[in-house]
Amino acid sequence: MTSRIHPIAGSVGLLIIVTFWISTVVSELSGSKEAIVAVKQAIPWGLPILIVALALTGGTGFRLAGDSTMPAILAKKRRMPFIAGNGLLVLVPSAIILAVLAGRDEFGPLFYGVQAIELIGGATNIVLMSLNARDGFRITGRSTR
Repeated sequence: MTSRIHPIAGSVGLLIIVTFWISTVVSELSGSKEAIVAVKQAIPWGLPILIVALALTGGTGFRLAGDSTMPAILAKKRRMPFIAGNGLLVLVPSAIILAVLAGRDEFGPLFYGVQAIELIGGATNIVLMSLNARDGFRITGRSTR
């Protein structure tokens, strides 16, 4: 069961972060203040699902890994604290701050500074989670690359 939950939860988490990131970029590029407000205020509603998905991914991953010394598993274990820390210390607070600021129609330097931090943090987690997925495929034999 754990071996099925892990890739599903990881995929859901990665998909949510990619969706948040792309939605943010598209709304900003649209130039529509209404679109930006809608996206910024919708993202916090998805955070509980994201947090559960990432917690399940981490928990099942550590359980599956056990005491393995396989290099790909060790690499995944090294990335996880960065993914979790970035999510909890950067992405979640940024999403909440941006939702509040957008709701107040405060699109000044603070909004765009936090927005930049959120986009960089999101891109970082997308890369790290994608590397973990790649290594997971290698570990399970679903990829030979």
